[in-house]
Amino acid sequence: MDPRDDLLRLDSQVCFALVTAARNVVAIYRPILEPLGLTHPQYLVMLALWDSSPRALGELARELAMEPATLSPLVKRLESQHLVTRRRRVADERVLEIALTPQGSALREQALQVPEQVAAAVGMDAAELASLRDALAPFAGRRTAAP
Repeated sequence: MDPRDDLLRLDSQVCFALVTAARNVVAIYRPILEPLGLTHPQYLVMLALWDSSPRALGELARELAMEPATLSPLVKRLESQHLVTRRRRVADERVLEIALTPQGSALREQALQVPEQVAAAVGMDAAELASLRDALAPFAGRRTAAP
């Protein structure tokens, strides 16, 4: 048996572990976010807005590593839930500005329980989760394609 055979085993692949983990993360978050009325992608948008609001749609898309065309329907759904508003910037009407509503800001208080519930669901403490997050940094960075 060639010792290199293990290199191409499915369960030896980082890419497979990450794809599987990503799918499972969404499944873990689903029941935790349901009482908040948010999907996982909507939760990510709200996290970014709780950090800083209002924000231009393009800026928000860059921070979330999403295309504006993908983000736009998420924002529209959040607007229909009265959590955000979408308005053209007065100084530059090409810029769509996304801002939290009072209801969106208030939802933050309920969301403070989410990280603790996730930690409990996976059986890890905050330090272990932070270590895992930091270990994923090389894969989570916004990289450009190699020439």
